[in-house]
Amino acid sequence: MGNPLNLAFDPIERAHDNWTDRWGRSPAMAAVTSVMRAQQLLIAQLDATLKPYALTFARYEALVLLSFSSSGALPLGKIGERLMVHPTSVTNTIDRLERQGFVRRRPNPSDGRGTLAEITDSGREVMERATRDLLDMKFGLSCYTDEELWQIHSLFKKLRVDYGDFPAES
Repeated sequence: MGNPLNLAFDPIERAHDNWTDRWGRSPAMAAVTSVMRAQQLLIAQLDATLKPYALTFARYEALVLLSFSSSGALPLGKIGERLMVHPTSVTNTIDRLERQGFVRRRPNPSDGRGTLAEITDSGREVMERATRDLLDMKFGLSCYTDEELWQIHSLFKKLRVDYGDFPAES
């Protein structure tokens, strides 16, 4: 889960103080640095929780996505689109899951040249067990109330709309 820094001060606030002295106040610098550190902490904690299942969070997400599809299978391109990752990352993720027996590749009947990734029974089983563990630890966010979690979601949703991930709700 990573080692706590156990510092006597907040290094991000210290960095912001130094930043302010040189370039002026920047709440954006403090915010983005905090987001990046939070991502480091969360990935470490999530990956540690998933380690007993021989999964990373990226592979877990792929299994969940496949389990949500009506047939349990999706084209690799659609997986990349939905998980918002590069095609090479999808290929590597599916390769690992296939070697573990959690996914199998099969021809796409709708596209003679395409390939589907399909979740296996063992993939569903490991995904269900891992999900219970992630829910028990609130995905690493147990320090927040449900209301605070929805606020965080809303704040980042605004950023994602601004970047064009999807249109703003009318």
